[in-house]
Amino acid sequence: MNVCHCRCLDFARHDIILFAMNQLIDLYRSHYACAPEACVPLTGSASNRKYYRLSGGGHTCIGVAGTDARENEAFLTIAGHFRAKGINVPEVYAVSADRMAYIQEDLGNAVLFDMLATARKTGEGLDEVEALLCKTMSMLPKIQFEGAAGLDFSVCYPQPSFDRRMIMFDLNYFKYCFLKPSGLEFDEVALQDDFEKLADDLLVNDTDTFLYRDFNARNVMVKDGEPYLIDFQGGRRGPVFYDVASFAWQARAKFSDSQKEMMLRAYLEAYSQYSSMDEQEFRSSLRLFVLFRLLQVLGAYGFRGWIEHKANFVTSIPAAIAELKEWLTDPSDRYLYLMHTLERLVALPRFEEDAPEDGVLEVKVYSFSFKKGVPYDPSGNGGGYVFDCRSIHNPGRYEPYKNLTGRDEPVIKFLEDDGEVFGFMEHAYGVLDPHVETYIKRGFTSLMVSFGCTGGQHRSVYCAEHMARHLAQKYPGIRVRLIHREQGIVSLM
Repeated sequence: MNVCHCRCLDFARHDIILFAMNQLIDLYRSHYACAPEACVPLTGSASNRKYYRLSGGGHTCIGVAGTDARENEAFLTIAGHFRAKGINVPEVYAVSADRMAYIQEDLGNAVLFDMLATARKTGEGLDEVEALLCKTMSMLPKIQFEGAAGLDFSVCYPQPSFDRRMIMFDLNYFKYCFLKPSGLEFDEVALQDDFEKLADDLLVNDTDTFLYRDFNARNVMVKDGEPYLIDFQGGRRGPVFYDVASFAWQARAKFSDSQKEMMLRAYLEAYSQYSSMDEQEFRSSLRLFVLFRLLQVLGAYGFRGWIEHKANFVTSIPAAIAELKEWLTDPSDRYLYLMHTLERLVALPRFEEDAPEDGVLEVKVYSFSFKKGVPYDPSGNGGGYVFDCRSIHNPGRYEPYKNLTGRDEPVIKFLEDDGEVFGFMEHAYGVLDPHVETYIKRGFTSLMVSFGCTGGQHRSVYCAEHMARHLAQKYPGIRVRLIHREQGIVSLM
């Protein structure tokens, strides 16, 4: 793309944003009979919707500028329907003529997810937060059953109901945006066979209720001690189990088993007012949806984190992997190849949990194959140094070394007798040493360095081994974690 084209796109985006803000200002003036004195951008969600807090004349509201008319229409219709049912959602005050912008009730800044994080960090108010979690879960059956009654599902975005197409979309989302980028090799045909069986089983549990889709603690605001729901524009007709799994097994929330059970009990008590189901049968169906939701979430984290390079999604991956590991402690014998694939996936070295936050600098040293992509940075800092070892004479071209790695003595001797590797590593030490020293002085706790070659087997392994050993010996106060990604080897130096 040429520079002129880039500038044109920037100007176009600027014009769109300016137009949306002007619409919001006009709506504010029309609703409150005064102009706003401030229009402050707010942090949005994963979508392209833009949020602003407008205030002035003693009033405040949230302005929303959407990019998709159908998505906006879904939110506006569902919001009006839910409020008429007495469900806690923000009131919409005014909508632009083109339906692309609207202003709604300002619910404040208290997000239930953030309240949970603060309570855990400070050790205060956890009982209150847990009560709000249970209260939110006890609201869910009303949303599902009363929210569905009389709702025109044809307005739902992007589709009106939970069906096989949606299931396969989410499973393929996981496959293409997470499983393939992970570097794990698998049989696509065998995996697809199990995906089809999983879809069959999920559809058996379909119910004529409202499926929120993004029901989690990040989408719950707390105003005057009451939970209020936001971001339900992706809702549709679908089974009750999905949202229970989404909330209680939300990976980022890291709920304990006791908290999950507490929330599930609150839900089941409220659910009994609308429908009856054997509890054991309910839990069995729910467990299947927990697996499905975890796969969907990993697909989203892979896309938003690895492909769009959004750090907060990258740092959420270990929590989702931990939930999946827990699920796999009792695997299903109906989806044998899927179970085998997931067990190999969660065992990959790249998904090792980060070390405890003890203030010590941890340097992760990777070897990898460029054919399988550069290692991702689990710290969310976007990655560190990447050294390309492919200029070094490759022992892998010769038969005696093909089944060996850079940890084996014959390969080490080959590289050192050739001599190129010494100069390469001296330059690498010269780059890393001052960086490590600066990070130690500044109190940073994470640094990443990766060595790549064609297969991630010989040259990169040798270089990573020597770099890790060099850093551990020269800086004994740091933690050095060595990861040979393609060999599946992780060790602390």
